[in-house]
Amino acid sequence: MLYQSWLFFALFMVQFACQNKQADTEENKDDSMNTNISEATFAKNGMVSSAHPLASAVGAQILKNGGNAADASVATFFALAVVYPRAGNIAGGGFAVCRLQDGSVTSLDFREKAASAATREMYLDSKGEVVAGLSIRGHLAAGVPGSVDGMIELHKKYGKMSWKDLIQPAVDLAKNGFKLTSDEAKVLNRFQKEFKEHNRFELHLVKNQVWQEGETITYPELAQTLERIRDQGRAGFYEGKTADLIVEEMKAGKGIISAEDLKKYHSVWRQPIIFPYKEYKVITMPPPSGGGIALAQLLMGMENYPFKDWGFNQIQSTHVMIEMERRAYADRSSYLGDPDFVKIPTDMLMNKEYIEKRLESISMTEKTPSDEIKEGKVDLIESVETTHFSVADKDGNAFSITTTLNSYFGCKVMVKGGGFFLNNEMDDFSVKPGVPNQFGIVGDEANAIAANKRMLSSMTPTILEKNGKLFMVVGTPGGSTIITTVYQVITNVIEHGMTLQQAISAKKFHHQWLPDEVIFEENTFDPAVLKQLEQMGHLMKPRKEKIGRVDAILVLPDGSYEGASDPRSEGKAIGY
Repeated sequence: MLYQSWLFFALFMVQFACQNKQADTEENKDDSMNTNISEATFAKNGMVSSAHPLASAVGAQILKNGGNAADASVATFFALAVVYPRAGNIAGGGFAVCRLQDGSVTSLDFREKAASAATREMYLDSKGEVVAGLSIRGHLAAGVPGSVDGMIELHKKYGKMSWKDLIQPAVDLAKNGFKLTSDEAKVLNRFQKEFKEHNRFELHLVKNQVWQEGETITYPELAQTLERIRDQGRAGFYEGKTADLIVEEMKAGKGIISAEDLKKYHSVWRQPIIFPYKEYKVITMPPPSGGGIALAQLLMGMENYPFKDWGFNQIQSTHVMIEMERRAYADRSSYLGDPDFVKIPTDMLMNKEYIEKRLESISMTEKTPSDEIKEGKVDLIESVETTHFSVADKDGNAFSITTTLNSYFGCKVMVKGGGFFLNNEMDDFSVKPGVPNQFGIVGDEANAIAANKRMLSSMTPTILEKNGKLFMVVGTPGGSTIITTVYQVITNVIEHGMTLQQAISAKKFHHQWLPDEVIFEENTFDPAVLKQLEQMGHLMKPRKEKIGRVDAILVLPDGSYEGASDPRSEGKAIGY
């Protein structure tokens, strides 16, 4: 596809989507619902919702060209690797939940792995204490990438269009450039110091003047890497020149990923977590995602309470949600890890009697202290950068895909000559049991580091059916807040009758067992509700940082699609 014609279409689609979003017209009576800023996109034939308008435009073009949801997912993924480099990636990993028009479902695990030279003590000093920052920044923090292999497997199983045609738009974007959004310019400026500190060469992203909104940026070395992937497929990344560049970077920075690690990496098709919730069927990601089982516990637990009667973000509904989140995250810490290495009691954790037994200790007048559920210590919850996109085509095929580098720009190391950042997913292991990672999550033996093991994740790509038909495709970035954000969006639609855009725009809160505190976005609660929650013993901590950046699709009663992208980001849903 010629660059000029593709770019013209992409820019047209972005402008068209901006002009044709159907704004929510209901009066904004509750600031916590944020309905005054909610907008949605509606289309009959297909929808792509992602973190960047150009990436969504690429996916929409593929659908319009006759590609299916798998084709659009692959093209959107590689476009995000260019236009959204803080989280879009070719050297990270992720999960995909897939539902075909015939109702068949599966999930793809392309999560990163620990290198073969990894050991459980690799981030500890001689006294057995965690070395601050070692699992977060620099070469040693990187896991073996899975993203490219994942997209190849997705295309091999479900794709219709030529692989080369799906990669070409990303090549064009990297080679010819694109204009920075306001947020992307700010993020590049924010990380100038880290780019200098953690790289052995001067990145083209580092400049004396600040990056400006509307400024054109190119990624010439990334374009060459993408061309190798386009022309050679899997071998264009896991072998040959790109693999050599990664290994050379590892050696230069005392990393441990080897050529053999890259060559041996393979994604895994897994049976999704599937469970009923009222008249809905929920299809979500199994371990090594911790999200699916936790989401099952939360939604199945809700059936014991009258949430619809209690109302949105009211005292009783919020209190019980916090208490359920506390218990679900404690179970996540204790039991979950890579199923290829540890036996996970999935049946027990998703057993209705077990869940009800866990909820028996919930008091309706006061909180349950987290240290009464399980011991642990943590001091803070930091930010994370992952990206999610949702795709549905005219035939009803749907893909929910979440990918990540973990932190913003991963470990901050760009592969010299390759033009892409490495992940810092090793921090998602339990570096030391009982010691929190950068997102405040405390792990146990099930998630201890081991060679060739996949680290536990919170990513929760999810698809819902209603009466046997596709209903919702949803997911979000946000580290440990992913699970609770997906949970609240689903709850907002099903229990509180919100439109998809309202459900996404609504203010969010989060509790993850440890630290024993509730973080929430400013203006989430009415002052009287907040005061009573505090009187019940909840430690309520407002924060300016947003929770979640959801990209989702809802099937409307007439079979058309509502696409919604979170107003907390500059993403966009585009359909045709």
